[in-house]
Amino acid sequence: MSGPHNRKFTNGDAVMRVIITEHARKRLRDMRQERILSEDIIEAAAGIPGRVPTATRFRGFFAKSGRMFDIVAKDIPGGRLVITIIGK
Repeated sequence: MSGPHNRKFTNGDAVMRVIITEHARKRLRDMRQERILSEDIIEAAAGIPGRVPTATRFRGFFAKSGRMFDIVAKDIPGGRLVITIIGK
């Protein structure tokens, strides 16, 4: 599969489209990011309040497995783009 992967996350009435880049998906296969799932990324990205006009690193998210991670994301017209994931 190539290109971004689109998912919609519903939080009450608001719908946030979260787009995970192929680069970010590839990073999930690295040892440093093991036990972090796409669902964890979607939940984290959708939970960031407000607008993110430039690529910004957000720290301190926890996967359901307990693994801590950071994400780099920015808002684009199609939704919130997750550029990369950094496992701790």
